[in-house]
Amino acid sequence: MVDVTDQAAAVGTIHRLAESFEIALRARNLSPRTVRVYLEAVELLARYLDEAGMPTQVSALTREHLEASLARELTRVSPTSVHIRFRALQQFFRFLTEDGELTVSPMVNMHAPVVPEQPVPIISPEQLAALVKACSGTTFADRRDLAIIRMFIDTGCRRAELTNLTVDDIDLRARQATVTGKGRRIRTVAFGHKCAQSVDRYLRARAGHRLAHERWLWLGLAGPLTDNGVAQIVRKRARAAGIPERVNLHRFRHTYAHDRMSEGVEGENLMQLTGWRSRSMLSRYGSSAAAERALEDAHRRTAPGDRL
Repeated sequence: MVDVTDQAAAVGTIHRLAESFEIALRARNLSPRTVRVYLEAVELLARYLDEAGMPTQVSALTREHLEASLARELTRVSPTSVHIRFRALQQFFRFLTEDGELTVSPMVNMHAPVVPEQPVPIISPEQLAALVKACSGTTFADRRDLAIIRMFIDTGCRRAELTNLTVDDIDLRARQATVTGKGRRIRTVAFGHKCAQSVDRYLRARAGHRLAHERWLWLGLAGPLTDNGVAQIVRKRARAAGIPERVNLHRFRHTYAHDRMSEGVEGENLMQLTGWRSRSMLSRYGSSAAAERALEDAHRRTAPGDRL
């Protein structure tokens, strides 16, 4: 005979309520990536509570339990990752209070971990040229990889935005692509003549691929490329180009923002081009090479002493 008390207790555990949280997230039609990030944060908290012998009933959780979990995470991953998990847990406990499982969130008055500012280095013009040269062959992979790298360089789009492009999203005559960004927001990005030529050459090579009927633009041997597949391609080409450090794909985005700012593109226009919703992103991305831009500007101007 099933104990009704045990059933009620199980319903109130973080393990069981994580399932309800997932249902609620999917009902909000959030992107799969957002759902995955939120659920991973809850799963890590639940795992920590189990391992530490702490209560798993959400009604028994306190601020101290959560702070201990986050402190442990700070010894394992970067402050940025812990900050993201903190925000995800806030959403989880907000869901619990809105659904009546809790009257007050244990995260009330908790503060997110401070994330030290660590400017991401840009990719130098010499490194970009080497990357392009590393794809100078005529094989299917060469055509595809060069088109991918030129798209990153010319548009500064996110990895998922590039990966999820379809054939119909590309307009070679207008030299534009329609991308779907965070929050499933759609915008148009522009690319140059050389990028258009690279994409055109790839599309002609793609027409002979056994999966040419697929709607997804980028194809591999086994099927459409995934986010990881695109990352592996760029890192492989970076090694071939003699670039010693690991090339994080977000560096293309920082480099794009730096180049546009150096050319004098206004903040509002850059936000539109990159799909940013907050002006804080301008300073965050711009800080990667702010000192370099300041030096360039200083050299263009007359030095104070030269006027004497």
